[in-house]
Amino acid sequence: MSDAHDKLRTYREKRDFGRTAEPSGGAPSETGDVFVIQKHAARRLHYDLRLELDGVMLSWAIPKGPSFDTKQRRLAVRTEDHPLDYAGFEGIIPKGEYGGGAMIVWDRGRWTCAGDPRAQLDEGHLRFTLEGEKVHGRWHLLRTKGFDDADGNGKGESWLFFKGKDEHVDPSRDLVNERPESIVSGKTIEDLQADG
Repeated sequence: MSDAHDKLRTYREKRDFGRTAEPSGGAPSETGDVFVIQKHAARRLHYDLRLELDGVMLSWAIPKGPSFDTKQRRLAVRTEDHPLDYAGFEGIIPKGEYGGGAMIVWDRGRWTCAGDPRAQLDEGHLRFTLEGEKVHGRWHLLRTKGFDDADGNGKGESWLFFKGKDEHVDPSRDLVNERPESIVSGKTIEDLQADG
């Protein structure tokens, strides 16, 4: 577990756990294959995709969220690894803290990789399946040469997130607007913000 602890150093250095209710660490899930997509109203609204691997949640910030159209390639900025118990985090990160703003668990489920995920991460093309309550089927993360972040400031490793060809492809679907609610609480970002 010390390896996972080392991987979370950047995550912990960015946060004051005396001020934020975000988790500081946790044990692996029983299956080791959890994914979560969190809707996060920080400086700009975006969706955080997290995939459980080797004791941490690998994380990407996706400004526009997932699309069921294979032609829609969405920017996905690699961010620091997060602790495993972050998969259940929902709440308000205080203003002034890193990532300050409301966050809900927009979707959650299991993920499987078509091959060795570590080799694919090194290669820069992760091919995987998501089976959540909202998101299903084959997906891709493809690393690009540029660096960006969710706010376009050039600070993170840029990837593209897009739908793989399968029976779930549906260019007419706008899932992020059809289903804005949390799968945990049923609340929207706006509900959470109104609750204070």
